[in-house]
Amino acid sequence: MAALIGREPFTDFSVAVRCPFGGPAVVRNAPLDLRGRPFPTRDWLACRALGEAVSRLEAAGGVRQLEDDPQMAPHVAEAHRRHAELHAGYRVAGSGDPRYVKCLHAHLAFGLAEGGTPVSDWIMERSGAAWPARCCLDRLGEAGGR
Repeated sequence: MAALIGREPFTDFSVAVRCPFGGPAVVRNAPLDLRGRPFPTRDWLACRALGEAVSRLEAAGGVRQLEDDPQMAPHVAEAHRRHAELHAGYRVAGSGDPRYVKCLHAHLAFGLAEGGTPVSDWIMERSGAAWPARCCLDRLGEAGGR
């Protein structure tokens, strides 16, 4: 996990979604980190291929596009409500206001862990995200850990 996220994890977690190759694609975090501090993001996108596609969408203004899409507003609010229900009252990515989107990566991870949501479908479609031809862990090994 440390190789995929680029650091040692600082909260307990479990694998919520695996890629088609068996690697961790989404990890589920505990509501508190190892020091007992709140950890507001329940699900973390660990698949680098999906993460890179979502990063490109964020860089192209994807957060604002999702916030400004009136058809998505009730779905974003529902994602925040559901996340808070499941994760000690925290909204997706710790967003303070359920009308706003803080991180498309966190919304996609949460949606994938939930088995799909309108928000995760929106992100997948607009980002062009797809499972890679090989597991990200295999790609890391070939690149010497990077």
